[in-house]
Amino acid sequence: MEAPATNNQIPGELGIWLFVAGDLIVFSVFFILIALGQKENADIFVQSRGKLDLWVGVLNTLLLLTASWFVAIAVERCRTGLGATASRYFSLGILCGVGFVANKSLEWGSKITQGINPATNEFFMYFFVFTGIHLLHVLVGIGVLCLLRSVSRSPGLNERRIRTLESGATFWHLVDLLWVVLFALLYLL
Repeated sequence: MEAPATNNQIPGELGIWLFVAGDLIVFSVFFILIALGQKENADIFVQSRGKLDLWVGVLNTLLLLTASWFVAIAVERCRTGLGATASRYFSLGILCGVGFVANKSLEWGSKITQGINPATNEFFMYFFVFTGIHLLHVLVGIGVLCLLRSVSRSPGLNERRIRTLESGATFWHLVDLLWVVLFALLYLL
């Protein structure tokens, strides 16, 4: 019995991987800035971190991890010829992304109501700026997921469309990864 053929090609298009690499480099600089700020102003970071609601960050993490799980299921369904059911999973991923946006908006609103904003101190400057940049990624990602849901509904998913789905999913997983690191740096350390 012969082993099944394996696809040694990376998922998605090369361009998305170059974009991911560039975005990871930029966010690595952000992560280093947070770490250096923590080192230089440990007391301010500890006190400020204590003003964050850990459970808001946990909920956001769970929302993005769950969205990535739904997106992975959707792409796999498309690959195996079950594209008709994939759009439901993309919709669930979109719903999780919208939940993240709502939760982050409520968190920011709460902080601003308490008089906390980017000018409060270095920690909150990093908090608002870097979670804001990440939030823009989430909003773009939701748009990408809407496109993927539409593509998944197309009859006859060919290799080109599958690669489009893989590329979009790769971007969404990047958004998820970036949040996990931001969560650890801002809420946990």
